[in-house]
Amino acid sequence: MTIPDSDKVTLSPADVAGELLDDWRYLTGSLQAQFATGDFATGLRLVEAVGASAEEADHHPDVDLRYPAVTIRLSSHDIGGVTQRDVRLAREISDHAGRLGATPRPDELRVVELALDTRAHAEVAPFWAAVLGRPAPPEGDDMLDDPAGTGLGVWFQEAPDATSPVPQRWHLDVHVAPEVAEARVREAVAAGGTLVSDGRAPGFWVVADAHGNQACICTSAGSTEEVPVGD
Repeated sequence: MTIPDSDKVTLSPADVAGELLDDWRYLTGSLQAQFATGDFATGLRLVEAVGASAEEADHHPDVDLRYPAVTIRLSSHDIGGVTQRDVRLAREISDHAGRLGATPRPDELRVVELALDTRAHAEVAPFWAAVLGRPAPPEGDDMLDDPAGTGLGVWFQEAPDATSPVPQRWHLDVHVAPEVAEARVREAVAAGGTLVSDGRAPGFWVVADAHGNQACICTSAGSTEEVPVGD
């Protein structure tokens, strides 16, 4: 499908606010909405209606169907932001939700972002990409996006003094299938990290990036006891 020039312009949060999309909110570069459906069957009908509109428009949103709500994320990935294509599809989706009696719940929307203070993000970004199983960010990029579209991104905040003798207070537990865990650990080490402990494997391995920030690669196999992290 040929994209008209008017749909190649990204919209700012102020532009989106001017569209008066009451059900939708601009969050981290996308339009997002949640509709309370009350039951799974209504949610499924809403997803089917969204799918039909998306196919007709050749523009496909990220849709999360759960009991009892449907969450939808719209962004023009080929343009790199929100465009009028997203606005048009958002209006159609709101119409579908209204006909099905689904209630918009913008107050339930949230995007969680992990922010890591670091004195040089280029030194640790490949490690965290390997630990999380994501593509390494382009050179100079301070954001590690999630291609699966969960919205859980990692942001590297430049902090020249981000070194301290204080023990690490929190860390990531990354749960993977048992058959890929050791490969994930090897990838993290190859990306500049270190293996801190494999004493509780195959339950989990502790790894650290070049600045000492630790994470656990976890599986459902073996021990699940807690391991001291950040000492």
